Amino acid sequence: QQCFVCRESGATITCCREGCDRSFHLPCAVEGECVTQYYRQHSSFCREHRPEQKGKAAPKDDTVCVICQKPVEDRKSYHTMVCPACKRAWFHRGCIQGRASCAGIAFRCPLCRDRNEFLPEMFFMGINMPLR
Repeated sequence: QQCFVCRESGATITCCREGCDRSFHLPCAVEGECVTQYYRQHSSFCREHRPEQKGKAAPKDDTVCVICQKPVEDRKSYHTMVCPACKRAWFHRGCIQGRASCAGIAFRCPLCRDRNEFLPEMFFMGINMPLR
């Protein structure tokens, strides 16, 4: 299979949306804005079919990531996410993935500390939390 991101052969992950034949390498997933869900059964989605956060929250002007304190985009996107519970904690995908990798079972919203809404949403959006 040819990777739709780098165009090289050997892509082993295919979008799980019925009728989509896009394949990609796992290392190309971030560059291609693909999402892999690591809970229950593994599901992978290409950029066109990836899940998106629900809700109408949008960051205010000059909103910064609660983790790195750098500006976030002016809307939810692949790279910019929001806590579904408080809708005030905005963060970059890479920042929250780094937090999840370090926090393990203590992973929660860095601002409101919610776990009940936060964890399922992060898993749904492809944030991987190692079980340890």
